[in-house]
Parts: sequence; C-alpha cells; structure tokens
Amino acid sequence: MEYKKLAGGGIGRRVTIFFMSKTKRLVIANWKMNPQTPDEAKAILAGTRKATESLKYTEVIVCPSFLYFPAAVKSITSKVRAKMRVGVQDIFWEDRGSFTGEVSAAMVKAGGGTHVIVGHSERRALGETDEMVGKKVAAVVREDLTAILCIGEGERDVNGNYLSFLKQQLSAGLSGVQKRHVGQIVVAYEPVWAIGKSEREALTGSGMHEMTIFIRKLLSDIYGRDIAVQVPILYGGSVTPANAGDIVSEGHTDGLLVGRQSLDPAQFVEILKIVDSIS
Repeated sequence: MEYKKLAGGGIGRRVTIFFMSKTKRLVIANWKMNPQTPDEAKAILAGTRKATESLKYTEVIVCPSFLYFPAAVKSITSKVRAKMRVGVQDIFWEDRGSFTGEVSAAMVKAGGGTHVIVGHSERRALGETDEMVGKKVAAVVREDLTAILCIGEGERDVNGNYLSFLKQQLSAGLSGVQKRHVGQIVVAYEPVWAIGKSEREALTGSGMHEMTIFIRKLLSDIYGRDIAVQVPILYGGSVTPANAGDIVSEGHTDGLLVGRQSLDPAQFVEILKIVDSIS
C-alpha cells in the first residue's frame, strides 16, 4: 500500500495525517438481514461479481447473512479472487462451546471467509457493549482474519462530547489488539444519525475529512503514527452513488461501508465505479 501525506486542521488542532492512495480502496457490502430468498442472493452476487472483474484499484468485501455465506464463498471465481472476498456480519468471541446460535471466527475462517464486521450500530442497539466488541475483535485477529471495527455516535452535541464517546468505542474495540495485528484492522465510521437517511442528510465529504483526521490521531495515540497510517478508515451511513465520490475524495477515506445500496446491483456497481475512478 502507498500513502500520501496531507496536513490538515482537525477538530481543534493542526495535525499531519495520511490517507491511502489510489493503489487500494476498500468497499464493504453489508447485506444485513437480506435478501429473502437464495435466488435473490445469487442474483446480487452475480451482479457484484461481474462489476468487480473490471475494478483496478478497489477491493470488494461482500458480507451476507450466514445462510448465504457458503454460496458467496463459492461464487468467487479466478477472475475476481484478488478483488472480491467474503466476510460475515458478526461472530462470537469464543472458539467453540455451548453457545446456541453463535458462530466463531474459526468457523468463518474454515468456511473461506476473510473479514468480520464487529460492533455495528445495529448490534450495539441490541445490547452489545464496548467490552463485548473488544472481545470479538480480539477473536477475529486471533484467527488471522480482518476485523471491520464500527464506531459511531448517535447524535452530536455542541460541546463535542461525542468525540469522547468515539474515543471510548475505538479504544475498547482495540483493547485486545497488539501492534503486530494492526494490519488486520479496518475502522468504519458510521454516524448513527446518518444511517437510513437520504444522501442529503448523510455526512458530507468535508465533515468526513475532519473525522478521518480525528480517528487517525486516536490510532496514532494508541499505536504510534507509523503504524496508525496502515489502518484503512471507511465511511458508512446512507451511501449512494450521489455522495460516494464526495465522501471518498473530499473525506480522504479509504473506502465505504455500504448497506441497502449493496443489495441493488445497479446502484452498487455505480458506487464501485465511482470509487475506483477516484485519484
């Protein structure tokens, strides 16, 4: 990976940040609890795979439900193997045992998965705590998989207390990750207040730029600058073709976490083309 250096005025101070160059972008497709039938899943996978074949600078991670996970792994052809991988939306932190309904990171690895979304706002809304998120991230890296650690505030206050909230989420999520495993971490910033809204209500590119600087500074405080620049920072929250370019280019992000638009092959293909064309 190559990185470009950029001096920016972050939130309250001037810092030097780094963002990933055009040599690599990352787009995560989070299907959530969709679609309803295997045939629909196959159609979405086929459309995504076809689009991925022409990508030059972008890697796609498809994260279906566990029911469609085997089909997604099977769909990876030799043409897209270097550009398309399969992840899951959650795991449990134990390797095995009497945990009804849970799936371990070891199972995901054995099944051909490479990435795991951890700490998504929808999981946190169901009661997942910072401590649980940290244990899950540690379990993911222990199996040599990549953790997509989600952080995001529910609302913003004029005093900036949400920044402390984000710092706590990030610190807790990485509490079990040593320096040698930082290469297995992706941070996805998903402001809860922007999820499920129109692109007009999502975070702007300039707003995301500030958050990129802030998150990179937090990572630098934990691991040091040289290691911190290795961590891709993504944006998630009402991503559409209308705002994808602005978020990535003006936000100086390394890619996107896409929800409902990843279920529409035409829309998702357009997002991928936009991201792949950004210099």
